[in-house]
Amino acid sequence: MILYLDTSSLVKLYVEEEESSRVADLVRSSKVTGTSLVAYAEARAAFARRFRENAFTPREYKRLTSSFDEDWDNYLIVRVTKGLVRRAGDLAEKHGLRGFDAIHLSSAVTLREELSTRIIFLCFDEKLQIASHVEELDQPA
Repeated sequence: MILYLDTSSLVKLYVEEEESSRVADLVRSSKVTGTSLVAYAEARAAFARRFRENAFTPREYKRLTSSFDEDWDNYLIVRVTKGLVRRAGDLAEKHGLRGFDAIHLSSAVTLREELSTRIIFLCFDEKLQIASHVEELDQPA
């Protein structure tokens, strides 16, 4: 099974939130875990925002970002290309998605096409989840 994580799902692996244990279980059971290249900047921005909100001590924040950096190369990273971005624009229009949500959806669809295999798409945004179902990506059990 190939699991695709949008940024909200990816962050739950590093920050204890509701559904964090579910995400971790899905990652452990997947053969490969993928995400978009843009998820790196999005996740780091989310971590930094939480740090500014005093959710972590400086030591915890350093450990968190170090762990994320160490893990990053283990993910299957979908590169953002002109074609992928154009498809994201079409998907944003079709499903009423925000820009980066559309990039994640486009990334997962592209990954499915390139690997000719099923992709489990995990996110925590209802509109994006519905769009991923319409685009025939598999949903986690």
